[in-house]
Amino acid sequence: MAEPAALRELVRELALALREQVRPQLGSHAARAHGEYAEGGDVTFALDANAEELVHEFLIGAGRGVAYFSEDKGLVLPEGDAETVLVVDPIDGTRPALAGLESCCVSVAAAPLRGDVTMGEVTHACVVEIPSGAVFLAERGAGLVEGPPVRLSANERVDRMFWSYGFRGRPARPMVEVLGDMIDLSSVGGGTFELGSACFDMTRVATGQLDAYVEPGPRLVEEVPGLRAEFERVGGGAVLNNTPYDLAAAALCLDEAGALVSDAAGRPLSDRPLLGSGADFQMSVVVSANQALHAQILEHLDAGLDRLRFTNARVEETEI
Repeated sequence: MAEPAALRELVRELALALREQVRPQLGSHAARAHGEYAEGGDVTFALDANAEELVHEFLIGAGRGVAYFSEDKGLVLPEGDAETVLVVDPIDGTRPALAGLESCCVSVAAAPLRGDVTMGEVTHACVVEIPSGAVFLAERGAGLVEGPPVRLSANERVDRMFWSYGFRGRPARPMVEVLGDMIDLSSVGGGTFELGSACFDMTRVATGQLDAYVEPGPRLVEEVPGLRAEFERVGGGAVLNNTPYDLAAAALCLDEAGALVSDAAGRPLSDRPLLGSGADFQMSVVVSANQALHAQILEHLDAGLDRLRFTNARVEETEI
């Protein structure tokens, strides 16, 4: 592995270079052209393809001696030996970027290059907001070393919760069945948002703009019979939930900011594989500003999963 200061500068430099590449294309209709499908099954827009080219030239073309893993390319190795891998999402929030909206980010995380490397071994992370240029830079054990002031919310009530979730590629009806009680509880005294970018959602918890980010998709696939087929139907044959490249950088930033980060069953993300895409590598996530709120969110998710199982069982009985 490179020296910590050099890695910190490398993830920051790449994230800012990607931001400069993408920013002039925000809101461009030409950038909405479809290309090939990504390694993980999502649509690759022209905007994504251009950003992926920059990643390759910046790291491989420049001979920096590090590997990278990205949504479109998977794992790319340099010539010769490499001890470090950068996990890169050149545009987290491609659809908001194509619409010219604020909620799109660049995400870069650094870790040792091993086949069994985990989320907990990410050492450095940088998330950059593409429209504003705001930087969130984290080093494990050192906190957020650059970024806006951390202002974690003190709110402990779901009915006053300002929070976000993701529906891209997820079947809406079962997702709402699981999240519905929290949506109803917070829709007047708080606020709910679908902003289109996991990194943007998660860093809003650090800034205090949001109290939580909740994305239970993979838990639905794992625990509810028949739901994988529904996810594949909406995803055009692929299961489209958050993967390591969506979460790796933001998870370290939020850990170092003092937020609570787990999957939708309350388990840590630290032992999950870092290098991979597709359904087997996807992970649910709950990020919240404090322990009391986190515990309540998990209780609501458990209750929502119970409702969904009951509803699905009733439907199957009717069909029989």
